[in-house]
Amino acid sequence: MSELTGRLAVFKTYKLYVGGKFPRSESGRVYEVTDSKGTWLANAPLASRKDARDAVVAARKAFGGWSGATAYNRGQILYRVAEMLEGRRDQFTAEVAAAEGLSKAKAAAQVDAAIDRWVWYAGWSDKVAQIAGGANPVAGPYFNLSAPEPTGVVAVLAPQDSSFLGLVSVIAPAIVTGNTVVVAAAENAPLPALSLAEVLATSDLPGGVVNILSGRTAELAAPLAAHQDVNALDLAGADPALTKDLETAAADNLKRVLRPTPQAWTADPGTTRLLAFLETKTVWHPMGV
Repeated sequence: MSELTGRLAVFKTYKLYVGGKFPRSESGRVYEVTDSKGTWLANAPLASRKDARDAVVAARKAFGGWSGATAYNRGQILYRVAEMLEGRRDQFTAEVAAAEGLSKAKAAAQVDAAIDRWVWYAGWSDKVAQIAGGANPVAGPYFNLSAPEPTGVVAVLAPQDSSFLGLVSVIAPAIVTGNTVVVAAAENAPLPALSLAEVLATSDLPGGVVNILSGRTAELAAPLAAHQDVNALDLAGADPALTKDLETAAADNLKRVLRPTPQAWTADPGTTRLLAFLETKTVWHPMGV
């Protein structure tokens, strides 16, 4: 209770984000999230294997519409998300500062970098085909054209060491090219990810394109890696032992796997993640006379 106003504190209830909705974990479980000094911040939902499977169903359902949207339209939608992040900059700054033990100024710099990165990836939406596709030289009277297409449903383990900038750096490049994602938020710092879900839900992003789960990374990763309807894995937030287990599980249905590598999330991201979850469709067409 505030000594000045006599009001009871209104604590925020954090929920999962699946299919454009905010369910609690189907198990009803929660876990305590603390700041860098061990002070309680909130109770976050402890997602289960069932929640992970539900998220995959939602991502698959959204894939057709999202991958079929024009690249220009996807870019517009991602830019709208950046606009809304800018409007909630102070909230994310406070959450990142608490999650990572940063000063307000350093946390604000992380948030600004994350918003700028979201805009940067949005701008790639209608340009990636120019670096990942093109006309191929052939010896014959026909055209041979290659074009990038999204892989499908991507399971993403968010970085454990960067609760917001790292999170944006793995989500944005996957969805801008037409994939849909199921994200396991940073285990000890999930609050910025769960708040990002609120931004996504009130933007123009269709439900199911991004699904966000909080909980134990290993518990969520196992069913996602083994799931036959998950097409690819980004293991940014996995430790070496977990990475090995997940790669083994992913081999069962030949998932694409992006292995974790030491990375400074503030560095120039390049196009590695942008191209990691694309397939190449090649079309042969007779040449008119």
